[in-house]
Amino acid sequence: MKLTMRRYEREDDFWAIRQFLRDVYLRNGRTEHSWQTARFDYWRWHGIMNMGDGNLETDVFLWETPGGQLAAVANCEGRGHVFLQVDPRFRTLDLEEEMLDVAERSLGGIGKASGRPFVNVWAQDDDLMRTELLARRGHTRRAEWQQIERVRDLALPIPDVPGPEGYTIRAMKADDQELASRSWASWRAFHPDEPNDKYEGWEWQRNVHKAPMYRRDLDIIAEAPSGEIAAFATAWYDDATRACTFEPVGTAPEYQRRGLAKAVIAEGMRRAKEMGALVATVGGGGESNPPAEPLYACMFSKEGVSATGWLKYLDGKP
Repeated sequence: MKLTMRRYEREDDFWAIRQFLRDVYLRNGRTEHSWQTARFDYWRWHGIMNMGDGNLETDVFLWETPGGQLAAVANCEGRGHVFLQVDPRFRTLDLEEEMLDVAERSLGGIGKASGRPFVNVWAQDDDLMRTELLARRGHTRRAEWQQIERVRDLALPIPDVPGPEGYTIRAMKADDQELASRSWASWRAFHPDEPNDKYEGWEWQRNVHKAPMYRRDLDIIAEAPSGEIAAFATAWYDDATRACTFEPVGTAPEYQRRGLAKAVIAEGMRRAKEMGALVATVGGGGESNPPAEPLYACMFSKEGVSATGWLKYLDGKP
């Protein structure tokens, strides 16, 4: 079947891609050979709007059947870092070649450290078709970029992880003071070595809350005795796939090693299960994020798909 490629053109494409990702996730047996819909939401509303990590109109390409059905999508998550989302019913070597042509021609970036044009394409470690193709085209696997999807079957008992004495595990409130405290906890968790004067405020969270799948009752926090937010885990539940994924998860440095991240993840799992979730997932860990490994290995019952970035410099130099 001849597929037709085009760029992202209109708002309807956003909704079509969300449904496409749902369908592909289910066709792949609830394994992440493609993104879950929540990640696409998060990229648009946080990555693009808050962090400047790309643009829908320039960084998304669609392949369609003659009848207009989506068969594949290529997109960035940060310029130069490319993900290929493919419906397994239409996957061929020729399609993979064409998608890589587009990635190398239209989705490359400039390395911050090297100053060189590059493209990094992600591939599942057990995907022989794509990994062999990437190697043949001059891409090099970067083991330090490996990410492991971890999965918990929610038919299993959810670990009982009460918060430490004096801490409250609850959902976010709908007020600006709460948003400010949550944003400060996020800054401290993900920028522990940055000076405080680089903190840019909390208004970015309003964009995250615009994402279609965001639910405040699944945005779980650990409140310290002082009233400060100490840890957080945002759960994104997709009732179409009955899967729940966590992004982000973090604990401010001064509150670490108290079991707070486990407690907020467990509460998010319980709430999602009550809504009908069958599985819970989290990305990261692996060689790209070793500090998260013990937490995710404890809370998620098995490893799912592992994926690694394959780097190619586009200036013709090794």
